[in-house]
Amino acid sequence: MIVEVRMHYSRRSFLGIAVLAGAAREAVLAQASQQAAPAAPPKQARITSSVMLWTLKGTLEEKLAKSAHAGVQSTELVSEHLAWSEAEVARYKRVAQSYGLAMDALLGQHDWTKRPVTMVNPDHRDGFLNDVKDSIAWAKKLGIQQIIVMSGNLQPGMSHEAQYASMVESGKRAADLAAEANVTLILEPLNSKVDHKGYYLTSCKEGLQAVKDVDNPHFRLLFDIYHEYVQNGNPISTINEAMPYVAVFHVADAPGRHDPGTGKMPWDEIYKTIGKAAYAGYIAMEYVPVGNEVESLIKSVTQMRKDVNSASPPPAPTVSPS
Repeated sequence: MIVEVRMHYSRRSFLGIAVLAGAAREAVLAQASQQAAPAAPPKQARITSSVMLWTLKGTLEEKLAKSAHAGVQSTELVSEHLAWSEAEVARYKRVAQSYGLAMDALLGQHDWTKRPVTMVNPDHRDGFLNDVKDSIAWAKKLGIQQIIVMSGNLQPGMSHEAQYASMVESGKRAADLAAEANVTLILEPLNSKVDHKGYYLTSCKEGLQAVKDVDNPHFRLLFDIYHEYVQNGNPISTINEAMPYVAVFHVADAPGRHDPGTGKMPWDEIYKTIGKAAYAGYIAMEYVPVGNEVESLIKSVTQMRKDVNSASPPPAPTVSPS
């Protein structure tokens, strides 16, 4: 799962310059190339580093360039792709591939706060499932394996228990669609205290229970460490409990939702907890960088790798055939 960043750094730069057009884009590349060379991922790393592209400034090509120069291995989309023509799909895939960047996730319900596509209301289920079908089609076009799904907001007049039951039933039906397409849905809890007032699923513990109740390997948990900390405090015990069901972790510090280390969250302990469990999925940066974006990502991803690998169990010895 590891991309050797240092070895391909110059190749990425030249390929990116060949693909990107315009003086502004070349200026971005020139600036990025002047940053310190990113550290290569440790050879024993099992985790794929990623970044949510909405957190970076510029055009999509510029965001991909910054991600690549920072040594990130993959990227995640929200709804950027919905306006793309077939030609643009091909072009953006080509640009990402020229950098050695993967795309690992996209959002399944665009404008989910404005349309009846919640998981927690049975009356919205057809809309939710139609969004899942559309998102699967986009995922197939883009070579993406994971689709983020949201519970939606609290529904007036419905009990918590009724909304939970609807969320699980919606998850089961959507997971069947995902299984047919060989993709994975990842359920994301959010905080309602600061960022998403009125959101239903505000606990990774409840999200974990929903994943267990759906009981389908194509339905997993997106553990956003920032949202869990803001809503429920120190996430360490919940991370340990949820680990077997987590496909993606999202990273931002609190308060502020900026770079790890700018807030109060215990990142060394969090990352070492993930490392001790031999987690082998994605860790995606989803914070608003302070200062230079490339330098910020280099620092954050390098520290994440260092802490995770310092606590990771050694690889099993290779047994040679006699």
